[in-house]
Amino acid sequence: ILARIDPDNQDASVDTIFRMLDYGHQSIADMVPVAMFIDGISMKLAYLIWAWSPQAGGQESSTRYIKLEPEGLVDPELLGIAAEYRSEWQETMQQAYRLYNEVETAWRVVAEENPELLRLPAELMGDSSLKAARQIERMRRNFAFDRSRYWLPSAAATNVMLVMSARAWAGLCQHLCSCNLPEAQAAGAAIREELALGAPRLLRHAAAKESLVSGLAEEFAALVALAASDVPETLRSGSAETAHRAGASLAVMAPAATGAADFAAALRYHDNRYAWQGAALKRSAVCFAWEAVAFGDIRDLNRHRTGNKYCPLRPLGFYAAADQLAVCHGKAGAVALAEKVAEGAAFGRDTSRRAHELLAAAEPVYIYWTLLGTQYSFEHVTTADKFIYEAELRTGLGAHYRYAQHLRDALEEWYKVAPETRGLVLEGDAEPE
Repeated sequence: ILARIDPDNQDASVDTIFRMLDYGHQSIADMVPVAMFIDGISMKLAYLIWAWSPQAGGQESSTRYIKLEPEGLVDPELLGIAAEYRSEWQETMQQAYRLYNEVETAWRVVAEENPELLRLPAELMGDSSLKAARQIERMRRNFAFDRSRYWLPSAAATNVMLVMSARAWAGLCQHLCSCNLPEAQAAGAAIREELALGAPRLLRHAAAKESLVSGLAEEFAALVALAASDVPETLRSGSAETAHRAGASLAVMAPAATGAADFAAALRYHDNRYAWQGAALKRSAVCFAWEAVAFGDIRDLNRHRTGNKYCPLRPLGFYAAADQLAVCHGKAGAVALAEKVAEGAAFGRDTSRRAHELLAAAEPVYIYWTLLGTQYSFEHVTTADKFIYEAELRTGLGAHYRYAQHLRDALEEWYKVAPETRGLVLEGDAEPE
């Protein structure tokens, strides 16, 4: 590289070096870290950005700490929603926000009247300080938000901050610019403008690619054909149950002569989720999946960087947190809460079915009719050590109750393969924080 530098013509020298990118030397671009804040994009687009940025580090605005309002919806024109659908879409989104607020209020009333449901630490309950009171109020708010977030639209605006190499940003731009969603294409163009400041010679790589356009179109056509063939039972009008069963499954491909005892031995020194895991786990492939997961929980599961995730975005059902009502039975505020959840579940089912109808009609913007409670199948292929880390993280302190249950279900499938590891995997109880 140094031999290519002409001190008298530095710009031409840089161009000469970057031509190496065209000959397979793209690792040069890995040495250019780039951080970007991306504000005001839909939760759907944020999901795609994470899915197409497996090497990224970063954060996304949380639905647990921020109450979202209808004013935060992404502009339907930017989303690509045709004029003929906009009135219907806007009315649907307003109803979704109304239910989000009303369900959140109902859960908060139940939490205030029945503090034992919050599983508050004993030391907090006995603390009369202002600090403790504020912490309890935050935990009460989190409790309600965690159960009401399923009515938030996937078109609600969120913010993302990512750090990754210039090469990875170029790859993300290729996917965004090749996508059939106008919002994704606009984001790709905006990222290109930012890349021009720090890595201008990568711009010719940060563009739509014929292979990606064709591949994404083929995947969308397959979803359309599937949606046109049938409507899931849980989306049909009048269905008794709106939520599709989660149905966890797990398969392990271990090296020859490696068994459950080796997996247990590999956890001998594993005293926290970041601690040592032995080679038997690192060398074993794991595929874990669920038949149906709410999009709100997929957003969290999707951000794990290892391996590959597969999530065909065909609506299958609507999760309304109705399974959480059992612990409220007979308690103050429970009747009003159950009525509101039932109303919201029916609305979520009907809205998700409308999205399914639009998908069957090959409308790419169908996804913006969906809510965070809309369910899809989800699969993750990685190695056993990374699966165990994810299970420990997603069942640990501060974990959302629903994805914690999904990971506990997956762990039960793991224990069928490696029963000796029960007790060695540091499975948590999603204690509130």
